[in-house]
Amino acid sequence: MRVLIVEDEPKAGDYLLKGLTESGFVADLARDGIDGLAHARGQAYDLIVLDVMLPGLDGWQVLRELRRDRDTPVLFLTARDTLPDRLKGLELGADDYMIKPFSFAELVMRIRTILRRGPLRESELIEVADLQIDTVRRRVTRAGQKVELTSKEFALLQLLARRRGEVLSRSLIASQVWDMNFDSNTNVVDVSIRRLRAKVDEPFEQKLIHTRRGMGYVLDEEGLS
Repeated sequence: MRVLIVEDEPKAGDYLLKGLTESGFVADLARDGIDGLAHARGQAYDLIVLDVMLPGLDGWQVLRELRRDRDTPVLFLTARDTLPDRLKGLELGADDYMIKPFSFAELVMRIRTILRRGPLRESELIEVADLQIDTVRRRVTRAGQKVELTSKEFALLQLLARRRGEVLSRSLIASQVWDMNFDSNTNVVDVSIRRLRAKVDEPFEQKLIHTRRGMGYVLDEEGLS
């Protein structure tokens, strides 16, 4: 799941970015309200973690503008802890309101609770051939058999599946899954693809993860490996 963090305090923003990435989310960070609103409108996010006290535009303004054309779930994470503040956030269309200081485990639980509310949305269940990826419950099955993946393997598979049929370069994969610039001297992407194939492809006749020589990797029902 792709999450946007809008937080101007440097340490808090970096902490949230690192923690949510390690929890299996693909996370982006904006450090002011103007940049946050631009990100929210320019990308498809599954949820936004939004502070109230922000430079440029405050959190109230960001949510008010966002609700003009987006229904992306929003969780306020803020030091504004009065009852009127909480009511205002919910009245503006926030899905939850959490007070700082906070428990990171509780934050992740609340995010996942928001994402699993209501019937399973199309974006929460990805299907390619007999492969099913439940992005909220973080479960993968192939031909009805459960596939056990590490957090990074799940993030890698989810990226490939969400962009099914598109050849993804090693540099793009490294930036999205490991949040790092690709170093041609490292084989972290190739090794992770190999491990993922061993779990998702090798036990089954139909192969889904394919190599495009000199270009990268693609997940699709057809293709030459």
